[in-house]
Amino acid sequence: MKVEEKGHTIIIKDTQGDLTSFLLKLDHDTSFSKHNLIIDLSSYKSLIVKDILLFSDFYKKHKKEKKSFVIVVSEFDFNANTKKIIVVPSVLEAHDIIEMEEIERDLGF
Repeated sequence: MKVEEKGHTIIIKDTQGDLTSFLLKLDHDTSFSKHNLIIDLSSYKSLIVKDILLFSDFYKKHKKEKKSFVIVVSEFDFNANTKKIIVVPSVLEAHDIIEMEEIERDLGF
């Protein structure tokens, strides 16, 4: 797991290629709860909606803390995505989403 901090956002990239162990590591590390999170899964080639929904608990925790949570997956059927979790194809787009959500929170939406 590679962790990179950029301002008010933490980018977490899975380097092992094992989604189950990656989720366990995320679950045990509570230091990410006060930051906007970008989960970079761009190294995975065949993720489906069911895989993305495994992150539902993390998404709910971050929304409750008024923080953003975005998943980056380069190869994904974006039409099949549920509206619960934000999934984008690049880290740049993830930063853009977080920036927009920060503005919305500042304005009280």
